[in-house]
Amino acid sequence: MPELPEVEVVRAGLAPAVDGARVDAVEVLDARSVARHDGGAAAFEGALVGRRLALPERRGKFLWIPLAAEGAAPRQALLAHLGMSGQMLLREPGAPADRHTRIRLVLSHPAHGPLEVRFADQRLFGGLAVRPLVDGVPDHASHIALDPVDARFDAAAVARRLRLRRQGVKAALLDQTLVSGIGNIYADEALWRSRLHYATPGERLTQARALALLADVRDVLDLALAEGGTSFDAQYVNVNGQAGYFAHSLNAYGRGGQPCPRCGATMVREPWANRSSHRCPRCQRRPRGLA
Repeated sequence: MPELPEVEVVRAGLAPAVDGARVDAVEVLDARSVARHDGGAAAFEGALVGRRLALPERRGKFLWIPLAAEGAAPRQALLAHLGMSGQMLLREPGAPADRHTRIRLVLSHPAHGPLEVRFADQRLFGGLAVRPLVDGVPDHASHIALDPVDARFDAAAVARRLRLRRQGVKAALLDQTLVSGIGNIYADEALWRSRLHYATPGERLTQARALALLADVRDVLDLALAEGGTSFDAQYVNVNGQAGYFAHSLNAYGRGGQPCPRCGATMVREPWANRSSHRCPRCQRRPRGLA
């Protein structure tokens, strides 16, 4: 699933193309991709045609484009959830069809002229919806915590909340109500940097260690953003269909059976919560007293 860096790359790519654009037409090619919109495909199309788009925003893995209102703050937004394989693609009008396109928005921009935004989604776990804004955030994303690259992120407060958790630190990092935008890939990378086993209970961390872990999370996310996100296949691409390069910089995720870049021990891949965790058995030892 795309995590914060991948979604932020898409948001930044959309921004200059859609900010100030008007929606001239909407074509829903697969109604399953508007299942989160109340009223179905016809209602979705009616909610967008003629509306003007504002600067795209993001929190964690959620991306939305506010719908500008004349003389007032936006009260609705086009919410996009990329799911496992969703793509937001910018295309010239009449460009060849993209595989798995589910929704097509035809826009006109005062500076850039006509263009299309195509939502493509092979696995159909993502979708688009027009949702009301609550304090500037779509209602479906209002429970999501701030993410580590947000200027308002309070690392000290999050560290204190993390230290109240009996659950393992990886599960805590993936809890989007504690800190958003982190998925399996970047959790493994941050824990490798911090030399922490994924099962280490949050309550065993000192405040300094918890803050160091959050700093490592931020560093990993910043590096991934600089390299355009992580692409293992053609399902994650930016708005121009290009892949990210952070997969070449991974130190832990996907490296089971390979030498640890830090100490040379053989990395392991272990089952964890219906997925996998990757760690160095020497650098990231299981805490004492844990089975």
